Amino acid sequence: MQMLNSHCGIDRDSRGVATLTICNAGPLNILNSAVIDAVREGLTQLAADDELRVLIIAGESGRSLIGGADIKEMATLDQASAERFITGLGNLCETVRTLPFPVIARIPGWCLGGGLEFAAACDFRIAADDAKFAMPEVRVGIPSVIHAALLPRLIGWSRTRWLLMTADTIDAPTALAWGLVDKLAAPAELDAAVESLVASLLACAPQALRSQKALLAAWHDMPLGDAVAHSVGVFGQAYLTGEPQRLMGEFLQRKR
Repeated sequence: MQMLNSHCGIDRDSRGVATLTICNAGPLNILNSAVIDAVREGLTQLAADDELRVLIIAGESGRSLIGGADIKEMATLDQASAERFITGLGNLCETVRTLPFPVIARIPGWCLGGGLEFAAACDFRIAADDAKFAMPEVRVGIPSVIHAALLPRLIGWSRTRWLLMTADTIDAPTALAWGLVDKLAAPAELDAAVESLVASLLACAPQALRSQKALLAAWHDMPLGDAVAHSVGVFGQAYLTGEPQRLMGEFLQRKR
């Protein structure tokens, strides 16, 4: 693993698949300001890599992806510093949300608070079947903010209200049933489940997949009619990449 900085390691293979590992953040991979800045720095570097096809986000500790934001640091904040801290965490989540290639969150163990918001900002969430999920902020005197706003889009308003206003912990089967995660696997099979998804993504045309991700993001904020109209131009631009001509030609040759 190549260390980009003290909290961010990168493994990359010949397929264009990279794994970013959050390092040196304690047994639960807790986000303090230093970790937030370091991971965002690593993601920003990767964003500029046109050859990267899939990114997996993992934690160095097998006990969590991200166990949440650092309560020790947050306990020392005032209004101004609290807003700076949460802006930094929001920028980290937004950086991963807007990466141009597919991003998979690998989730063992605990996924709490800011860690769940970060995971929600990824494209896919593959979790261990003993993982636990919660948004416990209201129990320590703060509301869930920033990318908790993604949760109603993922799981609906009623379930989001339950998570954010009760702070209850839900288990992995509940998270799957709610649509909070995409797939479960036994802890020993978590990497195999991630690799299965990677294989599906690599079977797709790289530029078309990036285009599809960008379209999905644009559709979030568009009325239906605008989304349909916007997609027409994107469809036409796909032909500038050469991928449709090559892949459709190969398909037709196989059919002969």
